[in-house]
Amino acid sequence: MSTDTTPDTHTDPNRPAVEIVSFGFGHGPAPEATVVYDVRTHFRDPHFDRGLRYRTAEDPDVCDVVMKTPGLAALVDCIVHTVLSYRSGPTPAPVSVAVGCVGGRHRSAAVAIRTAQILAGGQTPVTLTHRDIARPVIARPKSPADQTAAAAGGC
Repeated sequence: MSTDTTPDTHTDPNRPAVEIVSFGFGHGPAPEATVVYDVRTHFRDPHFDRGLRYRTAEDPDVCDVVMKTPGLAALVDCIVHTVLSYRSGPTPAPVSVAVGCVGGRHRSAAVAIRTAQILAGGQTPVTLTHRDIARPVIARPKSPADQTAAAAGGC
């Protein structure tokens, strides 16, 4: 019987912590990162829900709404696997992930929070920063649903 003495690279304290940054493209370019995920186009935007617009993903209700968007849980799983793949490499280099949406308050922050929770739960050291979560809400054109309601005489 052989004994594997290879250190677990996911929990190895000699490897730098994984850095996860959420941000809003509307507040500036993506931060430098090993991998950047853009969630602006493919996933429902809570900004267009008047009840969520001025809240952030730090509110568990907002995070829950965002994470129920079809495809986002699978994306979080992919991000986690990507991070663990980078950490499995032979070089203990830093791994950083940036997740961006338009304003950095809802989608990107929720994805970053959930990714950090999963990694930390697996004993991977992680730091989480929300670059733009406290910045002002970005004014945007109405959603297609709002425009359709207005054209039909709705509010």
